[in-house]
Amino acid sequence: MLYLTDILSEQYRVVITIFVVLLFPILFKLSRRLLDKVTQGKIDTHRQLRAELLLKMITAMLLLCLLLVFWGIELKGLLVLGSSLFAMLGVALFAGWSLLSNLTSFLLMFIQNYCRVGNWVRIIDGANHVEGCIVEMGLMNVVLRNLEGHRVIYPNNLFVTRPVLVLCDEPKKPKTPTTKRVLGPK
Repeated sequence: MLYLTDILSEQYRVVITIFVVLLFPILFKLSRRLLDKVTQGKIDTHRQLRAELLLKMITAMLLLCLLLVFWGIELKGLLVLGSSLFAMLGVALFAGWSLLSNLTSFLLMFIQNYCRVGNWVRIIDGANHVEGCIVEMGLMNVVLRNLEGHRVIYPNNLFVTRPVLVLCDEPKKPKTPTTKRVLGPK
C-alpha cells in the first residue's frame, strides 16, 4: 500500500493523463447523447456524422488544454493561445473571404436547421437570385440542383449572409417567349 502511494505522489501527472484519456470516450458519449436529444432525427445521417466529428474534436481540445495545465504549462502561454484562437474565430466569423468563415457558416447552418437537403430555396443576391433544390450541405459549400438540372455550388458564408427563401414547392420553369426573326423588309 505504501508503494502505491509513493507512485501516485511521484507520478501524479501520468496518473491524471491516463485518467483524462480514459475519460474522453465517456465525455464523448455524453455529448453525443445530448446532440441526439437536441436534433431528434431532424437531420440526415451525413450531417449527424459531421456534427459528431466536430463534437469529438471540441472534446479532445478541451481535454488537451486541461492536460496542459496539469503538465505545468504556464497560464501566460495558455492566454496567448486563447487570444490567438479568439482572433482566428473573429476572422472566421467576419472575414467573408476566409475559408474558415465557410466552416463557421456550416456550424451556423447546422444549428439553425431551417434549410435541409431536399428543400427548394431561392438565394437573393441584390437584383439577381439563384434557385435550386439543396442536394448536399458540405463543410465548405451548399450544392443546389436548379430547374435545368445543373449543379450550382454556393459557398456557405454567402449562403448564411444572403437572404434565403425556403420555397414550399418546386418552382415552375418560366416560359420563354419564342420570337420570330424576320429578315429583310416587312
